[in-house]
Amino acid sequence: MCTYSCRVYITLIHPPPLLAHFLCLFRSVCLPIPARRGMPQTACPAAGTMFTPTGFSPHLAICSDADTEEEEGPRESPGPGAWPSDGPPITSASLDTLIQHLVPTTDYYPEKAYVFTFLLSARLFISPPELLARLCETCIKQQHLDQSPLDTAKVRKFGPKILQLLTEWTETFPTDFREEKMVGLFKDIIHRIAPCDEAYWKTLNQVLQTLNQKLAAITQGEESIVRVNTSSVSSISDKLVAFKAKPPPIQKDMLSICHDPYTLAQQLTHVELEHLSNIGPEEFVQAFVQKDPLDSSQPCFSDQKKTTNLEAYVRWFNRLCYLVATEICMPAKKKQRAQVIEFFIDVARECFNIGNFNSLMAIISGMNMSPVSRLKKTWGKAKTAKFFILEHQMDPTGNFYNYRTALRGAAHRSQTANSNREKIVIPFFSLLIKDIYFLNEGCANRLPNGHVHFAKFVELARQVGEFMTWKQIECPFETDRSILHYLHTAPIFSEDGLYLASYESESPENQVEKDRWKALRYDRYHRETL
Repeated sequence: MCTYSCRVYITLIHPPPLLAHFLCLFRSVCLPIPARRGMPQTACPAAGTMFTPTGFSPHLAICSDADTEEEEGPRESPGPGAWPSDGPPITSASLDTLIQHLVPTTDYYPEKAYVFTFLLSARLFISPPELLARLCETCIKQQHLDQSPLDTAKVRKFGPKILQLLTEWTETFPTDFREEKMVGLFKDIIHRIAPCDEAYWKTLNQVLQTLNQKLAAITQGEESIVRVNTSSVSSISDKLVAFKAKPPPIQKDMLSICHDPYTLAQQLTHVELEHLSNIGPEEFVQAFVQKDPLDSSQPCFSDQKKTTNLEAYVRWFNRLCYLVATEICMPAKKKQRAQVIEFFIDVARECFNIGNFNSLMAIISGMNMSPVSRLKKTWGKAKTAKFFILEHQMDPTGNFYNYRTALRGAAHRSQTANSNREKIVIPFFSLLIKDIYFLNEGCANRLPNGHVHFAKFVELARQVGEFMTWKQIECPFETDRSILHYLHTAPIFSEDGLYLASYESESPENQVEKDRWKALRYDRYHRETL
């Protein structure tokens, strides 16, 4: 018998419209959180290091809000050459100063950690096209690219650096270049330096070809998400409840499709990694952005952007929760329900061993939903010792201390792994989103003097950067189309359908349950007679 209550709703005070829309997707997320326990909050860290897909940078240290508001004011680096090794790390600065640090010169190139951090966070204050336009304008003035003749020797020192910066931008944030203006600005700056070395044109064409391939893959992934979402929504049905007594021959269940827990865990990992691969780092910022209070002329940039892939991943988590609960509540016989419970416990254990914590939590959450947890006779038939061990690993006590410890272990294994199977790290996504949300809420984007609170965005980039590293892992397991098709399209009960199936499996025990069962049966009868 499960010891935890099943439903937790993430409630926020006055969230921005896009955030409210995003968080409503969490309504169906079932977390094994003890009753009356609040959501643990993640404070803005006091210290840390920057982690990007290219590795660690020891220079970008985090500071607390208090450190950034000392009497002498926020610190700024005196120039590009002082970032970051020639001076203290920037904790806050004006937007203009931060943009200047992004601009390469003949003898300066910003560290990759800084490039990732600033390109990720700058969209909160300036749109990518406007940022690129200012970057190009500064480069043209500094390198005198609007004059003729050009200083060939100087341009040949500067050219590779601007090409490298723009290449990094296209690789890390390819969707920024869906706008024709971005590509036009890219071509224009290369057109200005190309007379000094024709190889720049060749490099530009290679970068744009790779960019187009990435954008085509992203578009294909988004179209696939739409198809999967359509089939998933249409699969929500309570008609299956009527079949509990005599299931028709065409009615399938998970055990008839896959009876090996390890195989199902592998296919769940396929789904998880496919979703992860579609999520861009900018979606984490766009999900929680509010209008910049210092910009009264333009609407919030992110209002025009989407968090399609991020939202789809949350929907997948919810679907898996309900699929697990449906599979348990569906069988008419107690012995069969107990077998399904034991099967999913083994699947959850295999997910843990693989490093697939998101599917692990979805399975545990589905088994902790009230319609499932109330089946006392069924749970009494099942062997649940392994389930309680897994619950302990995902216990929310101490801000999910046990889970975070296991996640660090998986991340360390991934860094030292010799095979792709050992590199897999799939975090509990809802908790990652919560961490980022509380980081955003706990630290202001700007300080009272109007400077950008850059220390906050270093920590944001660290969290997002880790995720970007994990999402690049290719799934090493073979694909089983029949199992994947079932995971995406198998009918699932709504919440009312789950309760109805649960009450028909094991009769209501108290007056509240009896009244609810009566109301659900009346509603079903009323719908069927219409």
